[in-house]
Amino acid sequence: MGLRDRLPGGRSRPGTVRGAGSGDLDHLADWATTRRGVEGFVEPQTATTATTLVLVAGDGEWTRRRVDSPRAAFTFGQSAGIPVYDVAAVGYPARMREWTAKRKAAGQTGVPGTDRPAL
Repeated sequence: MGLRDRLPGGRSRPGTVRGAGSGDLDHLADWATTRRGVEGFVEPQTATTATTLVLVAGDGEWTRRRVDSPRAAFTFGQSAGIPVYDVAAVGYPARMREWTAKRKAAGQTGVPGTDRPAL
């Protein structure tokens, strides 16, 4: 189901949480295979955000995408050969915060790997 399939005009209904798509898992898989020392951190679903999986490389670079469920995140980790943790239990690694702080100090506030500004 694409964005245009959700409602006339291509907009989803306000208040609905957007689920994961195959593009999300493709991005995570591609990202994990092109970085070293990757670990995953499952973020729980909230009222406005679906369950997400944050992948953090050994140098602190990170990416986040939606997944269908915590179980799907752990299954992804097994198939990709990377450890996956519950972020509520272990927190985020310091290297992730350090990488983000360095980007911010350098004036790089956009979405990494794109020309889009951060939201």
